[in-house]
Amino acid sequence: MNTYNGWTNYATWRINLEWFDGVDDVFIDAYKGDDVHDFADNLRSYVEDALDQQSNHDMVLSYALAFIQDVNWHEIAQHLADEHYEG
Repeated sequence: MNTYNGWTNYATWRINLEWFDGVDDVFIDAYKGDDVHDFADNLRSYVEDALDQQSNHDMVLSYALAFIQDVNWHEIAQHLADEHYEG
């Protein structure tokens, strides 16, 4: 298995770094200690919606959405939850 900087893969590392690293408590407050799978789904939806709103070109959006297919959303959600509740 290919890992990247301690994360599942490059896509997971990069999305966490660029979208959620140092994130304020808005995302964490949405979690509130509930099911981490639901939290992961919410993070994914957030990124998908933001990409859709920011993209002016269907092909660019298509590439971005293809890239995030490789993201381990559960890993990011668990990391954020652990960082907030254990940090």
